[in-house]
Amino acid sequence: MTGRADKELKPQISDRLQYYQDLGIKLFYKDRVARGTAPVEPLSAAAQSAVMAPPKKAAASLMGKAAAAGKAVPAPEPLPVAPGITLFEAADRVENDSLEKIREEIGDCRRCRLCERRNTIVFGDGNPRAELMFIGEGPGHDEDVQGLPFVGRAGKLLTQMIEAMGLARKDVYISDVVKCRPPENRTPEKDEVATCSPFLHRQIDVIRPKVIVCLGGVAAQTLLNTNRGISHFRGEWLEFRGARLLATYHPAYLLRNPNAKGDVWKDLQKVMAALGLAGKKGRPA
Repeated sequence: MTGRADKELKPQISDRLQYYQDLGIKLFYKDRVARGTAPVEPLSAAAQSAVMAPPKKAAASLMGKAAAAGKAVPAPEPLPVAPGITLFEAADRVENDSLEKIREEIGDCRRCRLCERRNTIVFGDGNPRAELMFIGEGPGHDEDVQGLPFVGRAGKLLTQMIEAMGLARKDVYISDVVKCRPPENRTPEKDEVATCSPFLHRQIDVIRPKVIVCLGGVAAQTLLNTNRGISHFRGEWLEFRGARLLATYHPAYLLRNPNAKGDVWKDLQKVMAALGLAGKKGRPA
């Protein structure tokens, strides 16, 4: 009887040892006992059966018992995300970089078709050591004429938003995903974004803001590398290149949909709390 049990247990033990080796536990000694301890009694057949049960089945059994008892089975906690830049982002950084070097490297850019109808390259504007950075989609007509980001109607609304937070435009840094105006203010194409966004990444690395606010879906999708709509993560704290990132609606969207201003103001209040800003009483009109 014993020999038959050994034959049945042997493949189970072999499978179990292979499972432990896959986990990185490689050495077992059946004849090793810690000094000063009593000999270990052999396991009963029931105990051996429980030990040899596959891990997934054992977990399922426990969950089934909990469900049968009417108890809620807690969902697994998400893995914590370490703050700071990733290894890929670190490798992507340019040593001793500066905004001046980035602008010089862009030069009279002819890297994509947006150059064909632009008047001015709109690089960015504001405090090069800002704790708060706003990133939009791309220049419009007024920006293309003046060479500065967010100076048209949407830009005036953004200025009001910034001032309601208790700041001035000179306190923050403002830039766009693409530096040249797309024709008829269309959405930038994927290849245009792919060509221009590395310069934005370098701007972020140089400025090193504590908080990045993405204005609109294009900015958020570009930095987060996703095709999900902004409504899926608007107002949620995320991470990008060592900074906290929050996406909200573009000021141009608010001009078309004034009812969404309340949602944006709630988002900006989260930013204010993160940066310790008191802001002005009330909210922007």
